[in-house]
Amino acid sequence: MNETASEPTPNPQATDKFESGKAHARQAAEDLKAAAEQKAAELRSAAEAKAQELRGRAEQVYEQARSHARSFQEEGEAFVRENPMRGVLAALGVGFVLGLLFRR
Repeated sequence: MNETASEPTPNPQATDKFESGKAHARQAAEDLKAAAEQKAAELRSAAEAKAQELRGRAEQVYEQARSHARSFQEEGEAFVRENPMRGVLAALGVGFVLGLLFRR
């Protein structure tokens, strides 16, 4: 039987080039993976910083709203204490208007 006809002999240069190409492709994939991981870490830290900034701004706005609500409540209480009749009439008027709006 002729073994050379059924199985080609490997070319050492082709095998070396193939192995070299495999190693190069593996290294390129590792480099790409490392670059992607680095970019993901950068984006993650930037997103965390932005979230922290927005959280701080939201807390400031919340505290301002609470402060305004407290001062509005205190002013309303002072007005009712100074003008009880006007306060009762204003409350009746607001209740009447809200009743009309919700009935529809």
